[in-house]
Formats: sequence, C-alpha cells, structure tokens
Amino acid sequence: MKLDEYRKKRQFAATPEPRGADHARKGNQSLIYAVQKHMASRLHYDLRLEWDGVLLSWAVPKGPSLDPSVKRLAMQTEDHPVEYSSFEGVIPAGQYGAGTVMLWDRGTWQPENDDVDTSLQKGEIMFTLQGEKLQGAWVLVRIRGYGKVPDKSAWLLIKHRDQYASAKDVTQEEPRSVASRRLLAEIARDKGGDIERASQGDPPGKTTIAKPVPGRIVRRKRPS
Repeated sequence: MKLDEYRKKRQFAATPEPRGADHARKGNQSLIYAVQKHMASRLHYDLRLEWDGVLLSWAVPKGPSLDPSVKRLAMQTEDHPVEYSSFEGVIPAGQYGAGTVMLWDRGTWQPENDDVDTSLQKGEIMFTLQGEKLQGAWVLVRIRGYGKVPDKSAWLLIKHRDQYASAKDVTQEEPRSVASRRLLAEIARDKGGDIERASQGDPPGKTTIAKPVPGRIVRRKRPS
C-alpha cells in the first residue's frame, strides 16, 4: 500500500493527522496542491502534489522562492494521504513530526507531462501551480544527493521565468495560513501547542501573543 510508510510512523490515537482512505478520489477532478509550514525539530515547508490517490511530498527547508535564480533544496519524503492537504494543527510531543503545522498555501496543479510516474523516475517534474500564494511554472529536479541522504531523496525546487516570477520573499511577506489567517504561534495557542517554539517560525515582529511570566499569578476580579 502506498500509505504504509506514512501509517507506520504515526499513532493515530495520539495525533490529529488523518489516517487517509485506501482509495483514490473519484471523478475527473483537478489535482490538489498544498504547502504546509511545519515547525518541527526545524522549520520547513512541505510541498504536496496529488498523484494517483496520494500526495507526493517534499520537505523544503527554506521554503519556496519566486526568484528563478534561487534553487531550493527539496527532500522527498513518504507519500501522504490526500486528506492531509487540509490539515492544520499541532502534532503532539513524542509523535513523529511533533510541532505546529500551518496550511500555508493550497490550490491545484497541472503536470506538463501527464506521465508523472515516468517523470519521477527520470528525476524531473515540470508543472504549473494555481495556488493562493504560488502560481505559474515550476520544476522539481533530482540531484545526486545531499550529504548522507540517498540520491533519490534530494531534489531542487526552482521557479520558471514567467509573469509570476519575482524577487519578493513570499515566505516572509505572506506568513499567515490561507485557511485560518493565523500565524504559527496563534495555531499553537489555539491547539494547545508550544507557543514559544512555534513563534520561532514566524517572521520577527509579527507575533504579538503575550508570553506568561514565570511565577506570576494572575488574579481575576470577582464580578460585582
């Protein structure tokens, strides 16, 4: 099963992540695209492209860049269920990938070559995104490896030159969730996560959540 690796790594009685269905979506629907901003052991952005009933997934440590001259490392990870494309919340401590997850972008995608399986094997996937933050033409290119990582896991994510290319730092200028308009720290606050840790993934000066002062007791006035 395509989701075996995903499921083996997770305890679904403890994590709010979806287990996922065992069958593909039915009908002639557009292919789902999503990017999740994930403050786990380190901050990264998870690029997810729906194909053949699952989400092909890459972890992009520095996030996507709109500048065609910038090549961003993208480490291919296990396939995720299609239901994961709407997930936003907190993965509890002690669970795989523990930390705060934001739905940073979403939309649809279109591969340039309809035979995505062959493109995966060859190590080059050209595609178009129709997202709320990312749009236009992109390419994923497999490289020969990164440090001790197996060759097939390491790719580069590159923006093509088109009307959507820009020098704008989209990760810094558009840091909020497309689903809830929250920052990472706000998601952590609302879902019982580590607010201070999550805030490290937000741009400096954006988070305004007050942090509790150690040893200070806040007393509420009784209603008159």
